Amino acid sequence: MKITIITVTFNAEKYLSTCIDSVIKQDYHNIEHIIVDGGSTDGTVAIIQSYNEHISRWVSEKDKGMYDALNKGIKMATGDVIGLLNSDDMLYATNTISEIVKSFTEQKVDSVYGDLVYVDPNETNRILRYWKGKIYKRLRFLWGWMPAHPTFYIRKEIIDQLGLYETHYYSACDYEFMARYLYRFRISSYYLPKLIVMMRNGGQSNESIYKRLRANRRDYLAMKHNNIPAPLLVSFMKPLRKLPQFYSQLVQRTLS
Repeated sequence: MKITIITVTFNAEKYLSTCIDSVIKQDYHNIEHIIVDGGSTDGTVAIIQSYNEHISRWVSEKDKGMYDALNKGIKMATGDVIGLLNSDDMLYATNTISEIVKSFTEQKVDSVYGDLVYVDPNETNRILRYWKGKIYKRLRFLWGWMPAHPTFYIRKEIIDQLGLYETHYYSACDYEFMARYLYRFRISSYYLPKLIVMMRNGGQSNESIYKRLRANRRDYLAMKHNNIPAPLLVSFMKPLRKLPQFYSQLVQRTLS
């Protein structure tokens, strides 16, 4: 089974090397790593070129944002399964991809997802938030649930059937993608109860109250499009479901 990992970059020189290194260190070697750069003006392209022997394909050109770039990467992909790895993130362990492949093989499913930790951008051993997944149940979407998108791996043949990211949903593209696949079209999925990704803390949709409200509006539209009942209520429940992700770290910091 070939795994395609797509990394989207734009002026990502600060952390890109650690991202690529985490793929190189995997003990599973049938990996196709594709990098889609949005025309960086810093040292990103030079870093990509320095890893030429480890990168299957790469392109540097203007795009219409992250999800447009992901769509480009999917069109270039030749793997049986596709996942993404953000340019400032890392695969958690050297056997992460092996565990994902094992899950696909043993569980006979269309998709696999797992756990994610948000870490301090400079002190990656300092966990700020833990996104603990749950066993897949389609009806969880009725309560604002979704898997952690950076941990979501899916068979390419399913994407070929059901379509790419709908880029007009902007920050809600990842939610719309998974709601379409897991809720609307009912593809099968398996929760792998392991850490998959270390994600440096940040995110444009959460930078201000205005941007969070705008993101909620797009969540609502994605829910409505994919026939999730009571989308207005569910769109407000969705961010509230994430509050427990902060709880254990808050307690730990308070006690220390």
